[in-house]
Amino acid sequence: MKKIIVFLLLLLGVAPGPASAESYKVSILPRFFPEKLTAMMTPLVKYLHEETGYDIDLVLTKDFKDYESRLAKGEVAIGFQNPVVYTRITPQHQVVAMAQENGEDRFRGLVIVRPDGPVRRLKDLKGKRVMIVSETSAGGFLSQKLTLMENEIAVSDLNLEVAADNRQENVIIAVSVGDMDAGFIREAALHVADKYIAPGSIRDIEKTAWLPGWALSLDRGVPEAARSKITAALLKLQPGSPEMKALEMDRFVPAKDADYDATRKASGGR
Repeated sequence: MKKIIVFLLLLLGVAPGPASAESYKVSILPRFFPEKLTAMMTPLVKYLHEETGYDIDLVLTKDFKDYESRLAKGEVAIGFQNPVVYTRITPQHQVVAMAQENGEDRFRGLVIVRPDGPVRRLKDLKGKRVMIVSETSAGGFLSQKLTLMENEIAVSDLNLEVAADNRQENVIIAVSVGDMDAGFIREAALHVADKYIAPGSIRDIEKTAWLPGWALSLDRGVPEAARSKITAALLKLQPGSPEMKALEMDRFVPAKDADYDATRKASGGR
């Protein structure tokens, strides 16, 4: 009977179940312009295909909201996102690895301004126009929010505006041309928009609170065999490899959901 069912499926052009499990979609939180995201992820996609034998397809999303929605719906099996977004998708995804950069399994944000602007120090931010990447951005909002709280400055005292499409570049450009008095970005993104702005048109006035590294997560429905194979491939990557260089990271290290509890509490996540 089993052979008959398989034969009928083939006649109908429907492959038996295991074939669909060999293909997985991967995506990255869209904090940069699409061209840069594609350049960052393509070497990793190729590597995972070669190491696991699975078909790995890169999917780029419009903005943070679109990214979170697609992972939450189970449309993307492999996600690479900041700790805030990770805590919001944990009902559907589970972290398997954490990214290290500059020898640290943590990162932080910056407060940037124009050198000739009205903001010289943190307390000057009160009442000023400040652009953030997104309220679910870790390096472009939560890191700065925690530092402001430490300095007894309420986020509500700032006139916040969210960057178009949640791009770090758009924050930098807006500050550089004087449309905004200040901007919140990830420390590693400081020079990402250099080709779009005049030299010396921005500077950072504060390095803000540390947060745990970006989470590489898998959909909870991914079979255990595939989960193990993908995780092993990620942890095998070495600093300086083409894949890690493209991601602008050092390596992936083992991670568990509890590593993000502090972020979950600070951001009000689940």
